[in-house]
Amino acid sequence: MLIGVLSDSHGGADTTARAVRALLDHGAQMLIHLGDLEAEAVIDELVGHNARIVFGNCDWDEQALAHYAELVGVRVDHPLGLVEVDGKRIAFTHGHLARVMQDAINDGVDYLFYGHTHAVSDERCGCTRLINPGALFRAPRYTAALLDPAADHLRIIEVPKGPTG
Repeated sequence: MLIGVLSDSHGGADTTARAVRALLDHGAQMLIHLGDLEAEAVIDELVGHNARIVFGNCDWDEQALAHYAELVGVRVDHPLGLVEVDGKRIAFTHGHLARVMQDAINDGVDYLFYGHTHAVSDERCGCTRLINPGALFRAPRYTAALLDPAADHLRIIEVPKGPTG
């Protein structure tokens, strides 16, 4: 199963839509948004795509966003989600809560997805591969990630910026 990972939309529904389209075009079968959605319109772009979300430090009204996400069928796993895909345990969080990240690493998950920094990153900490897909706002280039856990293959996908930036 290919997993599409995106983060830090900061209310940009149009940019999120372009990221979702790019991930789906590359075969993503599940989408995980790592927070700083900020708007219901961003959640709307995830509907119908086997999507899961966590919230970030800029998602001020988590309760309202969570309620909306559940109404439209997007699963909320805040502050940490955990899925098993192709025999690999994958945790995901926004990245602003150091203790949550450390607990996932200590638990020995195979992958830990996080956002928050707006910078692409791929590194290992013990047996855990930490992956940051980059951001869809306030970044030199907008990016998302596509992971094939069975092959341990990561692809960073550049998302075109819209007419306003």
